[in-house]
Amino acid sequence: MAQGEKHHLSNSKLNDVDEYGFERPSDFRYESYEEFMSKYLTVLTRRARKWSHLLGAKETVGRGMKVKRYIRKGIPLVHRGKMWMEVSGARKKMEAHPGYYKSLQDLPLNEDLMECIRVDIPRTFPDNIYFRDYKEGKLGSLKNVLVAFSNHNKEIGYCQGLNYIAGLLLIITKDEECAFWLFDVLTTDLLPQYYTPDMVGVLTDIRVLESIVKEQAPLIWKHVAHYGITWDLLATKWFICLFAEVLPIETVLRIWDCLFYEGNKILMRVAVTLVVSNQEKILMSQEFVDIIHCFKTIAKDEDALNCHTFIENVFRVTGSFSRARLAKLREECEAQIKAEKDKETGGKSFASSCVTSLTLDA
Repeated sequence: MAQGEKHHLSNSKLNDVDEYGFERPSDFRYESYEEFMSKYLTVLTRRARKWSHLLGAKETVGRGMKVKRYIRKGIPLVHRGKMWMEVSGARKKMEAHPGYYKSLQDLPLNEDLMECIRVDIPRTFPDNIYFRDYKEGKLGSLKNVLVAFSNHNKEIGYCQGLNYIAGLLLIITKDEECAFWLFDVLTTDLLPQYYTPDMVGVLTDIRVLESIVKEQAPLIWKHVAHYGITWDLLATKWFICLFAEVLPIETVLRIWDCLFYEGNKILMRVAVTLVVSNQEKILMSQEFVDIIHCFKTIAKDEDALNCHTFIENVFRVTGSFSRARLAKLREECEAQIKAEKDKETGGKSFASSCVTSLTLDA
């Protein structure tokens, strides 16, 4: 591990602000975190040595089983931004379009979209010290990335939740243009139907999650159904924000390491793991409100905090998770959703309910 990174991570154990700028909540469990970090720093040091050996003087690592294994075990912070750019294809996109990002900022933007961005920017990571000041913080950069993206992708424009994704990309890359192209890879290549006006990709994956839970943990499915709780209400923010502002930051970054290399099925693995591995806690919640609260707390407990063990469990709990099977489930669930949508005669749209869910959780 680079000396500066190791020193920064070590000092973060004693601070009220972590190494990414997030303030620790008043109920933060310092003892649990100290115990976790005392072990995880050893893992980070070992992984950093292996990554330095793997990279050598090279700028990229290509693809292969060894690289996949290394990424699942975590990309060191010092290499993370660069490796995300390389393994996702964002670097090639950026190099193929020199000056494009800058040109997008000079284009006029629809005033309604601009107003949505203006409203959401101050709401982005309110517990992060870097998102409080336009002059010295990252709010100005966040605005630039979101405006450029809205001009770049007219179909999406802007929707709530994108500010969290762009914000975290800025924290890691520390570069607007890199954040923009990673943002494009996520929304165009990895999650092409997530942020369209009908959000059919999100709705489909939530339905797939419900289907898998019904198969693997039928007691949970029956329990949730008994109280009339929809899986939209439980899991929308998980998928919309790609677990940012849901799971602890180190865990989110480990998930994103895999997301940029393996694609969007990692999101389903994480969602299934969160539900299935917490069956006892979920079944012990006996009221509507208690179940909602339980789904929030399982994403912040000690199991979720220990990112290394959590990611190992993601691949252990879900076992064989073939891309073909997931594609078939998505095809079936999307067909169901479209059939249901054709029968709708009124009422609030799913996209509207997503916004409501995100606002309530803010």
